[in-house]
Amino acid sequence: LPLPTYAFQRDHYWMDTPKSSGDLRSVGLEVSDHAWLGAALGLADGEGHLFTGRLSLAEQPWLAEHAAFGTVLVPGTGLLELALTAAHHVGAERVEELTLLAPLVLPEEGALRLQVVVSAPDAQGHRPVAVFSRPEEASEEVAWRQHAAGELSEAGAAGPDDHAEFAELAQWPVAGAEQVSLEGFYDDFAARGLVYGPAFQGLTELWRKGNTA
Repeated sequence: LPLPTYAFQRDHYWMDTPKSSGDLRSVGLEVSDHAWLGAALGLADGEGHLFTGRLSLAEQPWLAEHAAFGTVLVPGTGLLELALTAAHHVGAERVEELTLLAPLVLPEEGALRLQVVVSAPDAQGHRPVAVFSRPEEASEEVAWRQHAAGELSEAGAAGPDDHAEFAELAQWPVAGAEQVSLEGFYDDFAARGLVYGPAFQGLTELWRKGNTA
């Protein structure tokens, strides 16, 4: 057959479909409802639980709006959210305490693997919790980095409402506090190198009493 004298024109009609996570139950894992934690696993010895996930700017681009001196940091409330999600999964009621040990820095390229480890409860029903990360492309010889450590408590454990130092917060605003203007609040932070994009500009009011805001 005679061939056309012009260059071949090719058109692609393949559809871009979202990446499928597959059936985690088929490999013995539980599905997590949290956007950052894809799977959960109760350890065979009954001594704890493991939660795994993945973070990247490609999949969570809004995190780029939280940066310090040009470096994207996962906010501390994000680590608290991970601990609280783990607490609810294991039947604990609250995060009793959480200490931030190292910033969780998101790379410009690539992804981080996440692990949240919850240990068995003690006699008082308190469970240790820890948050770790490691670059996705890292070899097995690269150690995981711990970012937070804390404690979960089950129902019936003492909470903030049971402590006298929180009693004055029952009235809001606190008696004797003065409202602080928010005009230029985020601009001042940006001038100091701390950038909060629209996704992180949720402050609606600020009050000060003495040296406490």
